[in-house]
Amino acid sequence: MPNLGTSIRIVTALAAAAALAAAGAGAASATPAKQLTTLNGAGSSLIAPALAVWGPAYTKAAGVEVNYSSVGSGAGIAAITAKTVDFGASDAPLTPDQASACGDCVQIPWALSATVPTYNIPGLHSGQLKLDGPTLAKIFLGRITNWDDPAVKKLNAGVRLPNLKITTVHRSDGSGDTYAFTDYLSHVSSQWASQVGTATSVSWPGGVGGAKNPGVAAVIASTPGAIGYISVAYVIQNHLDWARMKNSAGNFVLASAPDIEAAAQSVKTVPAGNKMSIVDPPKNAKFKNAWPLSTFTYVIVHTVTPQAQALRKFIFWALTPKAQRLINNSFLVFAPIPTVVLSAAERTLNKVHA
Repeated sequence: MPNLGTSIRIVTALAAAAALAAAGAGAASATPAKQLTTLNGAGSSLIAPALAVWGPAYTKAAGVEVNYSSVGSGAGIAAITAKTVDFGASDAPLTPDQASACGDCVQIPWALSATVPTYNIPGLHSGQLKLDGPTLAKIFLGRITNWDDPAVKKLNAGVRLPNLKITTVHRSDGSGDTYAFTDYLSHVSSQWASQVGTATSVSWPGGVGGAKNPGVAAVIASTPGAIGYISVAYVIQNHLDWARMKNSAGNFVLASAPDIEAAAQSVKTVPAGNKMSIVDPPKNAKFKNAWPLSTFTYVIVHTVTPQAQALRKFIFWALTPKAQRLINNSFLVFAPIPTVVLSAAERTLNKVHA
């Protein structure tokens, strides 16, 4: 697995080779090595594992260096708005105010993954805890405070739940995972919708905060009784346990790539601006295995930019079947993007120019 720290810098082998070649030439040649095109991005920690794979592959294919800072969706939106990066990345679509502030920005869906409820309950491993949306909302609202609560026990017949205090863990930074999580809870709980709502940052009823996905993972891992929400790749990387969730069809599912892909099939048409929510897919045989906290993640760019040609080529490459397959594996758990969404992404990308 690649290193997924707060800053991911992907440096090309081509640059190193050029430097070595220049050094070897010495005084015999004063011709400088060709400088590579560089693209700088920042934002979503959910997409960071994908970029850690895409970057070296794209360098090899196109000789372009990609630097990416995993600072959270909110910070990524701020960075592209301020034009301090060439592209931002967010798992939450731009709000009207953010879109206005960003000016000529467009958001392009370029990957499909999931947020998962992750827990630390001694004696329980991945998939052994079952939850549904209303119960999860009550836990984060502070209405269910112990793991042996009758509501949790009812969903987990035959499972020995400890008499252990629940500690909820949430993102302390502006986060697309928070957007997906609160969007889901707003769909399944009217109290959550009215009391907390949906956003990249909300006023949490309680709990402990952690910075970015690695920070939330660290708090959960060190806190018996904890439950939080994390991008699925970080759950796997940190060897954490994740819950089965009851979807609208009544099935308890895990966040596998096929289940994430099933949720995305709920998209029939893509609205102007590409803003999509695929949480809590409807009760339908087609979505019987759909993971209810699935989410698209977006790359955000200015339509007029000096880096237009390089950005267009990189993003178009990321949307190709080959690039999508690179991140569709058991460690990263990104799912293939539906054709209707790919078509909308490519149409939007055509708006980007110098």
